[in-house]
Amino acid sequence: MDKKLKEKIKKKLITDYRGLFSQQGKFDEGELRRAFSEIFDDLAQDENILVPLNDRQALMNEFLVEFIGFGPIEDLLNDPTITEIMINGAKKIFIEKDGHKQLSKATFESEDQLRHLVDKILMPTRRHVDEFFPFTDVSLKDGSRVNIIIPPLALDGVTVTIRKFLETIKKVEDLLKVGTLDKRMADFLIACMKAKMNIVIGGATGSGKTTTLGVLSTYIHNQERIITIEDTAELHLFQEHVVRLETRQPNIEGKGEVTTRDLFRNSLRMRPQRIILGEIRGGEALDMLQAICSGHTGSLAVIHANTPEDVIYRIETMILTSGVPIGLDAIHRQVAAAVNILIQQDQLVDGTRKITHIAQVNGLANGRAVLEDIFYYDIEDVEQSGKVRGRWKATGIVPCFYPMLKKAGVALPKEIFNKD
Repeated sequence: MDKKLKEKIKKKLITDYRGLFSQQGKFDEGELRRAFSEIFDDLAQDENILVPLNDRQALMNEFLVEFIGFGPIEDLLNDPTITEIMINGAKKIFIEKDGHKQLSKATFESEDQLRHLVDKILMPTRRHVDEFFPFTDVSLKDGSRVNIIIPPLALDGVTVTIRKFLETIKKVEDLLKVGTLDKRMADFLIACMKAKMNIVIGGATGSGKTTTLGVLSTYIHNQERIITIEDTAELHLFQEHVVRLETRQPNIEGKGEVTTRDLFRNSLRMRPQRIILGEIRGGEALDMLQAICSGHTGSLAVIHANTPEDVIYRIETMILTSGVPIGLDAIHRQVAAAVNILIQQDQLVDGTRKITHIAQVNGLANGRAVLEDIFYYDIEDVEQSGKVRGRWKATGIVPCFYPMLKKAGVALPKEIFNKD
């Protein structure tokens, strides 16, 4: 089979029959076969090529596999024990399994086959990659997050990183099963959610922050109006009154961009009872704090940070870069007034993901926000195998907002805060 003819068929399928791919994973095979036959006949006639029936059938089957599935990574996507897939060019695919990264045996036949996968992933979205916009983030239909970057920025070929959506972790009980936190911490965080405390979750990439954010969000009352704001939609909430907002990249002329900050400001006009920020990245940090201080309590947000102290430092730094003239003293006061709880989540050396700190912001001292651990993870030993042994401990500090929990009608025994 002539390679150029195959490429022409593939490109025409993509451009002329885009509607076939509007729902990832739910293609109409019959319609795809009909489209293939029409395009094949037209191009074969134009190229004056006679193709035996067996070759034609084999080519159709090859296209069906490539268009309906995800090619060489189909099995990796379907494996529930794999949490991340990292494609470094056509011939090198790494996976994360049980918290550890390893090289997969799967490969693509060529960069063209890999690029076709990228086209297929992007097809149902408003995103694109080209020489002007060589990288982007999108979500698969199941909520898995995908980052794509292409040459010349990616020197070793098209690079795709897929962080799979964990359908097995939906409630706090699921986090308990995988050892992310203990029962006392779970009860405390659920109480904080019900009492509309303001929570920021910090952690490094891949630490499980967004998973924990999604779990905590399930404890928002079903009748509350929830606005979610994300760069790439990942959260799947099951309440009835959810409005999901997603940022937009600029077009090829550099116009039409909609930022997180734009969406946050607009969300305040949408009668929200809860605002969930998929990630704080910039000036929206100031908007969030001001919104909380003006009555929009129960907010949730994620931020990249290595410690609870770093969370505060990064929020303050982002406010300084917001373009709004505001003094440091005012920033410190707003942070102390707006944020109730900081959750720090980390991936440990053995690959496990754990909440390592739950800290409260307890007013100001010497002009700075005061952080106090309520619970923390105490690492007792790291075995030769790399396995981490430790346990969660309570510091003995009762949250300063404990009376607010009772006022909100949330029953939580003080004994859970007894020092270990």
